[in-house]
Amino acid sequence: MAQSVGWGILGTARIATRVGAAINRAEHSTLQAIGSRNADRAADWANEHGAMRSYDSYEAVLDDPQVDAVYIPLPPSMHHEWTLKAVARGKHVLCEKPLAATVADAEEMAAASREYGVQLMDGVMWLHHPRAADMQRLIRGGRLGELRRLTSAFSFRWATIPTGDLRLNRQLGGGSLLDLGWYCVGAALWALEDMPTHVVGHATWYKDVDMNFSGTMWYENGAVASFDTAFDTVMRRWLEVAGTESSLVCDDFTRPYSEEKVRCWIHNPDGASDEHKSDSPNQETCMIGNFNRLVLSGKTDEHWPSIAVQTQRICDALDRSARSRRPVDLL
Repeated sequence: MAQSVGWGILGTARIATRVGAAINRAEHSTLQAIGSRNADRAADWANEHGAMRSYDSYEAVLDDPQVDAVYIPLPPSMHHEWTLKAVARGKHVLCEKPLAATVADAEEMAAASREYGVQLMDGVMWLHHPRAADMQRLIRGGRLGELRRLTSAFSFRWATIPTGDLRLNRQLGGGSLLDLGWYCVGAALWALEDMPTHVVGHATWYKDVDMNFSGTMWYENGAVASFDTAFDTVMRRWLEVAGTESSLVCDDFTRPYSEEKVRCWIHNPDGASDEHKSDSPNQETCMIGNFNRLVLSGKTDEHWPSIAVQTQRICDALDRSARSRRPVDLL
């Protein structure tokens, strides 16, 4: 069995810098290659961020025999094409979220990964941090009682709207729902461990893209999950899971504001609260480490593509609800 996972990155997007650093930090991984459609940009990126080789195409990264896994930070509209090309060459794929621009694309990507026996995972980093496991133990431990409500928010504000940003282009998979709501919908699946029966979405639009979004999801057992996202509201990234007895609150669930102060709280009905601290490794490094262990084990974990496809299905239903101004059933 190989002792190290050789990584390639398709594209020099800003997030690739963060994930590339995590590949270099994590155990059992080497950053073998970076590919860009611009040879000079790829070479400069490799020199600055420690990739062993640079290529002037994405195809060349996939053809590199030293590359076992690829990270895809391309626009969502390109995830489907390059994931299918990667898995057909036997490469494991860590794909930036959202997994795809459409449900059909996401389902085909997951099916292809199963066909070729490789791991597919979306790049939701917070789920790999020790705090996520700590919070789930608190949720499952019974202290909250029966789960009734999950509420979350993820937003930031552009001082000036960047009209050329891919997040404002529907054809590229833009919108606050797919960019930010992906985390909130995923958090509902993580906490409630079930698909909703129906959803309702509301949005305000910039051209054909949601500038901000509010979504509500109803569940068979009576639980409700709601969230809001925005490109025009102050930075927020909080989560509350409320039960019949207590609630769990995390004020920075998508990324700790400080890696030295990673925590959540349990709030009791009498107003008392308990702070729960977690270990504080870098969450990108945790994600790469978990991915490496899966690859080196020789096994794949179906949980990751399945949860990504479920997230895509819910986001698609929410988008359809907002555009039609009607509830959408998921049964």
